[in-house]
Amino acid sequence: MSAPELQVTVIQADTVWHDPQANRSLYQALFDKLEGQSDIIVLPETFTSGFSNDAINQAETMQGETVAWLCEQAKRLNSAITGSVQLRDGGKVFNRMLWAMPDGELHFYDKRHLFRMAGEHERYAAGTGKTFIDFKGWRICPLVCYDLRFPVFSRNRFNNTVPDGYDYDLLIFVANWPSPRHFAWQTLLKARAIENLCYLVGVNRVGTDGNGLQYLGGSTVLDFSGQSLVECDSQAQVKTARVSYAELHAFRQRFPFHLDADAFTILD
Repeated sequence: MSAPELQVTVIQADTVWHDPQANRSLYQALFDKLEGQSDIIVLPETFTSGFSNDAINQAETMQGETVAWLCEQAKRLNSAITGSVQLRDGGKVFNRMLWAMPDGELHFYDKRHLFRMAGEHERYAAGTGKTFIDFKGWRICPLVCYDLRFPVFSRNRFNNTVPDGYDYDLLIFVANWPSPRHFAWQTLLKARAIENLCYLVGVNRVGTDGNGLQYLGGSTVLDFSGQSLVECDSQAQVKTARVSYAELHAFRQRFPFHLDADAFTILD
């Protein structure tokens, strides 16, 4: 099996509270330095507002300004760009992770596990399944924040109908993961990479939000053995890592753990 190496960029920023236009301007300024330099650019969860139940009142639609802007930026940069926003669709509001392709194609994943400790499940609608994206020969699985705590849902199962036999090769988590649980963020990211025999990207925000919660960042790109390729500290920053399909494939051939994995079905 073969696919090109990818340059994956994590953008860890201090999201402006409840101000979509300010956040689009913030990220666009950072994008300007990445034109032609990255294949995939990953933004945090709820990158236009911060993680807020009250932001539901300003939720856009799929025909709104943020979706159009994201697609424009992907085309301009010739990169796939992903991150989540609150979007209203069919009378419900979802924490929706968008995936904008350079050719104008748009995919999305709706966050399945809503963070009940903050009441997210009371105001937002949950997604019903996973999304797999084919990009430059890679299979990619996008997930959001609290999904990280549920290894059964994110499990990479062996699938004879796709290249290399796995559901995905790259797992991406976007998050607003606050500082009191920062150790869990770092630990669970490594676990998900190791157990799923995949590259993993985790992107968190930094700063203090409108609810007074502090975020320590810790955005990272991990390889299939849980080793960090890039690691962000608690400051706003942009970092890029190279991921190699050839190295991933060789590791999977050497350690075919999937042959001993348990079969299961996820019930809704």
